Amino acid sequence: MKRVEKWKWVLIILVFVLMVLTSLPSAGLIKDEKVAKFFPGEVNLGLDLQGGTHVVFEADLDDLRQKYAERNQELKKSDIEDAMARAMEILTNRIDKFGVTEPLIQRQGDNRIVLELAGAKDPEHVAEVVGRTAYLEFKLVSDVDPSEYLDEKGELLENKSLPQHLQLRYERDEENNRRIPYLLVKDQVVPGSTLTDAFVSTQNAQYVVGFRLNAAGARDFARITRENIKGRLAILLDDTVVSAPRINSEIPSGEGIIEGGFTPQTARDLALILKTGALPVKLDVAEERTVGASLGRDSIRAGIKAILWGFIAVIIFMMIYYGLSGVVADIALIFNLIIILGVLVLFNATLTLPGLAGIILTIGMSVDANVLIFERIREELKSNKSIGKAVEYGFSKAFITILDANITTIITAVVLYNFGTGPIKGFAVTLMIGILASMFTALFVSRVIFQTVLARKNVTRLSI
Repeated sequence: MKRVEKWKWVLIILVFVLMVLTSLPSAGLIKDEKVAKFFPGEVNLGLDLQGGTHVVFEADLDDLRQKYAERNQELKKSDIEDAMARAMEILTNRIDKFGVTEPLIQRQGDNRIVLELAGAKDPEHVAEVVGRTAYLEFKLVSDVDPSEYLDEKGELLENKSLPQHLQLRYERDEENNRRIPYLLVKDQVVPGSTLTDAFVSTQNAQYVVGFRLNAAGARDFARITRENIKGRLAILLDDTVVSAPRINSEIPSGEGIIEGGFTPQTARDLALILKTGALPVKLDVAEERTVGASLGRDSIRAGIKAILWGFIAVIIFMMIYYGLSGVVADIALIFNLIIILGVLVLFNATLTLPGLAGIILTIGMSVDANVLIFERIREELKSNKSIGKAVEYGFSKAFITILDANITTIITAVVLYNFGTGPIKGFAVTLMIGILASMFTALFVSRVIFQTVLARKNVTRLSI
């Protein structure tokens, strides 16, 4: 049998070294920080394995219907669908800013959105930041005397109604546990949709949120501030007055600040949600819970046990049934698992509990390919072919069968990934990686090992 080309072994060794080095951080084998910086990757664990936050938002369709009624418009079914699609887009943008890997966000029914964030431990904070409507408005404070319409508590007097062009809004005074009433001119002077950026800053040793408007918003802002010097401009967020600074001069730059006694965290949260835009429909929290990490640890432990026992059972079976040829299959199987772990780390993929099931399934499929090859080699040997010819024919004739079976499985995995939810996607990812790895190890690595052994030794009997 002809000698194996050197490039084949070079390729196998390069793949093996790359996958091993990539997998080391996840195995916890790198302790030296100087070395670890060259291998920063690790397997991301899904919600079911590391715990996290599960929140279900429900759209307030009555509130949406009221907004349409205020504009003398009728709410249609198509309007609800558009609002939910836009809400999904905005929530996705906000979640991206959270820095959470592989979040799950999906529709549930007509008016619900399910959100799962692996690693996030505070569902209330997630619901507050991600689900906040963040409807920003700029309105002038009316010069009408509030005492004409409001009592000492700031409530509207009985038998009194506000003029058509005014509205009553409040600012929360957390320090004194009270609400400060404002009579505002109904029409907003600058649409909040003209905001292009928001950022955290400090002023007078206090945290504030700065903002920038686009060209159209800046022009309106300059005109309003120029025409209302000494007046007050209220900044409202979700119908609540955040601040109402006095206009001392024209502001031509289209930039300003929002004050509100912010902490560093609340300032960052507000800047984040303002940058991602306002939700088109109010979202109420229908359900929120924390998925405990203890469940994840138990799942990981059970999954790893299943992989190890399945792995050991397969190795023993292959060695008993196929002899030394089974050892070659076992080497390929070990290589297969190393490749799966390495690729998961390399592409920053997320491992879920169904993903562990995908790895277990891959072990069986990897061995299945070797079984097809070995049975074909046995048939060739029975037809009195030489060992070298039997091995070559065995691999070449089994190739089409293995390729056909794996391609149909990959197509199924692709469909599952594109149309499935988070756990199903996790299964599809490991399945696709495992199939490709098993084809490489069974059809290439195993073949090269056989070719190398047969080329260097005068083999008269094949242990198969």
